[in-house]
Amino acid sequence: MASAPDLNLTRPDGSPLRVLVVDDEVNIAELISMALRYEGWQVATAHTGSKAVAAAKEQRPDAVVLDMMLPDFDGLEVLRRLRAADADIPVLFLTARDAVEDRIAGLTAGGDDYVTKPFSLEEVVARLRALMRRSGAHQAQTSSVLRVGDLTLDEDSHEVARAGVEITLTATEFELLRFLMRNPRRVLSKAQILDRVWNYDFGGQANVVELYISYLRKKIDAGREPMIHTMRGAGYVLKPTS
Repeated sequence: MASAPDLNLTRPDGSPLRVLVVDDEVNIAELISMALRYEGWQVATAHTGSKAVAAAKEQRPDAVVLDMMLPDFDGLEVLRRLRAADADIPVLFLTARDAVEDRIAGLTAGGDDYVTKPFSLEEVVARLRALMRRSGAHQAQTSSVLRVGDLTLDEDSHEVARAGVEITLTATEFELLRFLMRNPRRVLSKAQILDRVWNYDFGGQANVVELYISYLRKKIDAGREPMIHTMRGAGYVLKPTS
């Protein structure tokens, strides 16, 4: 099961880290983006090399997750252009190829690290954390308590309460609620929930999500104005009550 972030990294001025995710597979780019937003980072995406270069110039990211194969030009060319503007930006390559030569080419060209598809989101996050710590990201002192409306969740003590009434959750229910509360008002698909909460690599049984959402509703929403909403065909969203 996925664990919560144990270290909150920020820019030196305390503002959120900015990451650019570049992958022509939109679903993969979005799954990676969701995992990085869960860490509290700001995320921009691009699906071609030219858009990646333009986005990097505009956003000035603290790190880049870069697919080796893109529809216009490859990741090595993107890297060359990025490094021409910012020689120190950390770059994590994604590659679908297992050939040793490709990995060597990426690292020789100046890439800092790589992961090979298929990968787990936990691995991508862990590699990025290591790269950004080395490049000067700071550890933030933040509260362990998440709040959405009258719902609170303490990530350290695992205590959950709504309107001051304590709620007892299983470990999996707790992880699911934590993911929802770290993304309030954001519609989360079953695939995104599966990958983050159950740590499946872009797959799994979607009905387990429905089952655990129903468990949470019985504990969080029973006898109260509902906070967990189903967006038909899209997923689930947690919103504070009006």
